[in-house]
Amino acid sequence: MPDALIGLGGNLGDVAATFRAALAALEAGGCRLLAASSLWKTPPWGKTDQPAFLNACIRVETALAPRALLELCLETETALGRVRSEKWGPRTLDLDVLDVDGRAVDEPGLILPHPFLAERAFVLLPLAEIVPDRTIAGRRVADMAAAVDASGLERLGPLVVS
Repeated sequence: MPDALIGLGGNLGDVAATFRAALAALEAGGCRLLAASSLWKTPPWGKTDQPAFLNACIRVETALAPRALLELCLETETALGRVRSEKWGPRTLDLDVLDVDGRAVDEPGLILPHPFLAERAFVLLPLAEIVPDRTIAGRRVADMAAAVDASGLERLGPLVVS
């Protein structure tokens, strides 16, 4: 069955609890968790005058097509309090579909692999924990993580406690 990589982010409310609720919603929607990174405390990106974020990445197995997975992520964000008021602004939850089984997708509202993935340490460091040898857009995740500026990122601990 195909797998997908999803980035999680948030900086409002109890973000770790929101992430756990998001995992449950994704599983109820047709995803099976295969791996989860640590939680990372990260400085804001894009719009810097806001609180630090928590970020993580997950790898899920799913039969959902990329568009259906994106819709599930957007529905989950809304259900867990996400209000889209400003680009890169504060949020309870952000779920980014990063890669779906290595597919290239370029549709309105959905580009895979995620177009900013190689620039974002808050995505690459968590991804490197769970899929260091995966090749995305012709580059190994571990190599991209080693090349990005990771200033200010702090690993906090596990997202999922087993």
